[in-house]
Amino acid sequence: MKKIKNYIGVSVMLFLAVFYGCQDDDQTFGDIVTPSNLTLTATVQGVTAETPNGPGTGLVDFEAHADNAITYKYVFGDGGEQLAPQGTATYAYTETGTHEFVVTVIATGTGGVATSTTTTVTVYSEFDDPVTKGYLTGGSSKTWYIAKALPGHLGLGPVETPTQDWYSAAAFEKEDCFYNDEFVFTQTPTGGITLDYDNMGESFFNVSYLSLFGGSGTSDACLPYDSSGTKNVALAAASSGFGEDISTGTQMIISDSGFMGYYVAQNRYEILDITENYLEVRFITAPPGDTNIAWYMKFTTDPEGGAGTGANMLETEFTTLMFEDEFDQTSLDTSIWNYELGNNSGWGNGEQQYYTDTNATLADGVLSINAVAESINGFNYSSSRITTKDNYEFQYGRMEVRAKLTQGGGTWPAIWMLGSNFETAGWPASGEIDVMEYVGNNPDNVLGTLHFPGNSGGNGVGSSTTVPNAGTEYHNYTLEWSADHIILAVDDVIFHEFQNTATLPFNQPFFIILNVAMGGSLGGDIDPSFVQSTMDVEYVRVYQ
Repeated sequence: MKKIKNYIGVSVMLFLAVFYGCQDDDQTFGDIVTPSNLTLTATVQGVTAETPNGPGTGLVDFEAHADNAITYKYVFGDGGEQLAPQGTATYAYTETGTHEFVVTVIATGTGGVATSTTTTVTVYSEFDDPVTKGYLTGGSSKTWYIAKALPGHLGLGPVETPTQDWYSAAAFEKEDCFYNDEFVFTQTPTGGITLDYDNMGESFFNVSYLSLFGGSGTSDACLPYDSSGTKNVALAAASSGFGEDISTGTQMIISDSGFMGYYVAQNRYEILDITENYLEVRFITAPPGDTNIAWYMKFTTDPEGGAGTGANMLETEFTTLMFEDEFDQTSLDTSIWNYELGNNSGWGNGEQQYYTDTNATLADGVLSINAVAESINGFNYSSSRITTKDNYEFQYGRMEVRAKLTQGGGTWPAIWMLGSNFETAGWPASGEIDVMEYVGNNPDNVLGTLHFPGNSGGNGVGSSTTVPNAGTEYHNYTLEWSADHIILAVDDVIFHEFQNTATLPFNQPFFIILNVAMGGSLGGDIDPSFVQSTMDVEYVRVYQ
């Protein structure tokens, strides 16, 4: 299992005390030494003989170095500023045309002593994103709220991957002052964008920054700090380099160090996803002592934070953990899981993969089921399918599987169950519960379906739901099952409810199946350029 990373380290708090605290006793810091030999270089990205000031992205890489410096701050000459503890920064200039900017870097040493130097940079920018602008403002003015009802409305992960690997907030988890904020984006007559931010007189601060504003403690907290007001918003090319399946490629930059509800000393937000009513952003911050931090936030136009858009939160009746596999071992536990091998005439669905016992691997607390384009026993694709048949079966309860799904046309990952009498009763008499099916040809759309006599094949009873970034982020896929009902949910948001009765086959023990199929009746056409993709599973848990 991945662990939530703790950013309340002693080193972080000590640094803040040193850098921002009073200096009544300089012996606390040892010798106070002014940084020396400060150098600053600026490199415009994409410079060629034809584009001497860059191709129009406005992106510039900066690198500063000084002896005895413990942190750096950049002032970019267009109103933008950025802390850079390691001395490196990438900045996007958004003023259209070719302009020269005077850039200052300030190197700070122990006790707060500092030195600075400047350079000039000439850069060309022509960036424009009318789609993002239109969604943000609605063409005139639009109000956004933190999506407090949606799981993952605040998240945390490493810089190098676009996923909330370390932390993902549950619905309504944070303080009310965080959720009361309102963000009004307005398109100006000249085509610009402004942000009117109303935080109701309180701001929600990351723990590492509490002391800057008179607070203290060991966790994030609200402080009576009014950051309301009107800011200018510029759109620019994002610098993360994530592909279009992960990010829109646009970042928004809020002037005068403006921020969106959660203070981590950052005013640049890469837009991962935006629709008429939904906005997801990612932003990088660098508290002292740790630079590998990417934050995530989700916003909605619903004043109820997403609850008013039809989101129906699951309230479970099952709380006792009866079974779990956290995949912390080095190989699959075959006392729990069986491998189903071969192609079995397409498994009744025209599937094109050949299942092996080597395509399911374990590493770092994650089960990976790998679909691979390769020639094997007369088939062009290999994968794995594992089940708990005859080893673990249960009747009624809540099953929760945390997984990140595949990517690529033709992939068909599934988390599902069959009745324990499958071999004698056959299908669909045994019953089938598809907790999650996903089709790579229809990304971000998750299916949940029930099959039983009279409702087999394409006549199954179910629903679908949109799961943004299902192939790049972990989500919880949940079955809530009793004699009265069957509920399917993603991240505790219900998307299908079914009334169970005594005449249906859903009143007996079922076993669990995890697999990735290729092609077939639901998977559809396989992308000819497909090479490999994986469904990663962090855990399987059953509560009764």
